Order: sequence, then C-alpha cells, then structure tokens
Amino acid sequence: MSLPALLVDDDRAFSSIAAVALQREGFSLTVAHSLHEARATLAKATPALVVLDRRLPDGDGLTFLPELKAHAPGVAVVMVTAHGDIASAVDAVRAGAADYVAKPVELADLVLRARRAVDAGRLRDRLEMAEAELSGRRRLVPPASAAMQRVFAMLERIAASPRSPVLLLGETGVGKEQLARHLHALASKDGGAPFVHINCAALPEQTVESELFGHEKGAFTDARTARRGLVEVAHGGVLFLDEVGELPLPLQAKLLTFLDSGRFRRLGGTTEQTSTARIVAATNRDLPALMTGGGFREDLWFRLGVFRIDVPPLRKRREDILPLAEGMLADLGRELGRRDVGLGARARARLATYAFPGNVRELRNILERALVLESGPELELEVLGGGAPTNRGAPTEAPAAVAPGAFSVDQPVPMEDLERAYVRWVLERLGGRRMEAVKVLGLSYPTFVKRLGDD
Repeated sequence: MSLPALLVDDDRAFSSIAAVALQREGFSLTVAHSLHEARATLAKATPALVVLDRRLPDGDGLTFLPELKAHAPGVAVVMVTAHGDIASAVDAVRAGAADYVAKPVELADLVLRARRAVDAGRLRDRLEMAEAELSGRRRLVPPASAAMQRVFAMLERIAASPRSPVLLLGETGVGKEQLARHLHALASKDGGAPFVHINCAALPEQTVESELFGHEKGAFTDARTARRGLVEVAHGGVLFLDEVGELPLPLQAKLLTFLDSGRFRRLGGTTEQTSTARIVAATNRDLPALMTGGGFREDLWFRLGVFRIDVPPLRKRREDILPLAEGMLADLGRELGRRDVGLGARARARLATYAFPGNVRELRNILERALVLESGPELELEVLGGGAPTNRGAPTEAPAAVAPGAFSVDQPVPMEDLERAYVRWVLERLGGRRMEAVKVLGLSYPTFVKRLGDD
C-alpha cells in the first residue's frame, strides 16, 4: 500500500521531478505550491510524510511547521532549506522536523531522507504500541482541539502535585479513564507505580467498603482471611474511582476521611493504615443535582474538586475526530491483523458530520465493527451511512424519550434521560440482544441495566 505524502514547494519544475522520484519510492503524492494549498490538503487527509520548503509565496515554512505538527503530531517532516543555512535546519529539527535537505536538492538524497524519516516514525509507533500493550493501556492521541489541549496542559501541571485528588466530569465515553491513565503516566516517570481502576456502579453496596478499604479476618461471615483493599493496592500510584456518584453515602464519608488524612481502617479493624494513593474520580452524573437531593455529600464534592476538569464531548472538539480515528485504527488494525487499512474519503466525510452521542467509545466501536465487516484497503464506514449526522461544528442536543428505531431531538433534557434514551435506541438497533448492546456501549452489565431503566 502506497504511503500518502504532501510536497509543499512553489518551484513547479522541482515539484514535478521530486514528485516522480517520491512516487517511484512508493509514496502517493499530493503537491501544494503554497501554505494555503497545504492547509486545504491537510484539512482533507493526514499524510505520512510532508516535504516542506521554507520560502513560500504566502509565508515561511519554518513558521508553519509548529502548526503542522500540532495538526498531525505523527507526520514525518523533511524540511527544505537554502544552501548553507544551517541555523534554519537546526531550528526546523527543534520544531519537530525529522530531517532536512539543502538546495539545490539531490533527488536521491531527498528520497533517502524521506524514507528514513517515515521508517523512524513507524518504528516509534511500534515501540509505543508495544509499550502500551505490555502496560495494559491504550496510546493516547495528542489532541488537535484547543479545548483538549487545555485539558492536557492542566493534567501536566497537576502531575507535579502527588496526592491532590482530581475530578473528571463529562459524558459517557469521552475518555475519562484514558485521561486518568495519562495523568498517572505523567506522574509516574519510571512506570512502576500502580494504576487501579474500580467502577463504583458495578459493585454491590455490601461489598464496596471491603473492596476499597479491605477487611480483617472475621469482619463478616465469609472473611476467612484478612484482605487488602484497593486503596492499599494503589499505594504510591492512582486509584481511579469511575462513576463516583454511585458511591453509597456511608462510603462517601470514609472516602472523605482518607482524602483529608491519607489514613483509613480496614473493615473490622482497629489499626489505622496509610496510603499515598492519589484519588482520581470520574462521573457523568450531575453531582450538584445529586447533592440537592441528598445523594452526594457537599464536603466530598469540594474535596474531590481540588482539581475539577470538564472533559468536552467529541462533537464539541471535532478537530480531534480524525486524529483519534487514525490512532485507534492503527491499534485495532494491529489487534485484528489488518495493519495496512486506512480511512477512505467517504469515511472521512461521514466522521466529519456524525453526531457521536457515544463519544470516543462509540468511535472506537464503529471502527472495530468496520474492520470486521468491511474488506479492502480503505474503510468507508458504511455503518454510519444512515446514522445520526449533524452539521459540522453545530452542537447536538440531547434526545428526549424516543420511539423505537428513532433517535431524535425535540428539546434539551437531563443527561440521565439522554443516556436512557440512547441505551434503549442501541438495544433496539441490535434487535434486543442485550450482551451485544453491553459490548457496543462499553458498559458493565449492571450499569447497562441501570441505564436502561429496567425495574
């Protein structure tokens, strides 16, 4: 499969012969003669390689380079500089270029450096994927949107404060767990600190305290031996409390005590234990509304919210959709044995207009389904052919209670109604097959039943 490449140079004679040389090397080439043309091309697709001239009619390629790397962090860039301009070459490498060539350009040298830059990027990607696989986590795609860049910048600052709790707020499927793992990676430079994940909604109320804080032998009927809780297991690392709004009120009080002092007692124990685990909590619930109804402690809200981060839904950061899709497709392709599959033009157009009510999790599910059901070197994402599109950049309202087979919006409704409506819609689309719906939605079965609203 040929590799997509973009050549940005206003010298038409050089562009023509360089294009032929790169095409012979296996690149599928697009030529742009200005930065304006380059931006238009990049808006449609992300190439594997960009050969970028410095002196262009509408700007400096070196000034454009940081913008290019922000848009496509994984692209390999070979900078073309004036003969003897070593300072520009050094600046280009510092700004993210993989290599540079000096004019007059030797075609053999250009081809060699282009191939070497792409191969180095592929090797780096393989190493990152192997590291992610060994550590049990997914790679996190650097964000293109300003909103998510602010989230990442905040996490980098928070990482310097080892025990401060973090509260991640956002809709189902926006990637709160991956952000928690990213914070853990930033704070744990050697990678040896534990990351412990617990879904508070998936545990029976009578076992939550034992799971979190452990128990002593004889604490209850089946407690034949003492057992460490997840707070102890996460010592020195991160304890990620997913769906923290589902914690029973008595446990909220005990969690607050731990947050304040780092101390706790096992169930049935009399000795105080300590742990330096950082609590990262996440929820898609409206916690202030829960507080009003007496379902969540106000003091815990303020203590957890030392660093409160609102994670925007995918429809409000559409610049991230294509980079996320390409990163996920690379990971899924490796897992499913389809490494050289790309996104076709129709797939890109569909991604650009789809509403993504299930956010990042739904995007991954769509790509996984397409990899299984669609053949050929490029996916078209036929599953989105009759999906729920929306105007690019326009906010998508929450659906009210819906009729079978429909998923539409009449007026804004509470988040719980949106979740219930969407879960029922997915179940209807899958012919009532509950376990398949659980997999598509990425929920545990107890959470699925709860969102479904079954009695």
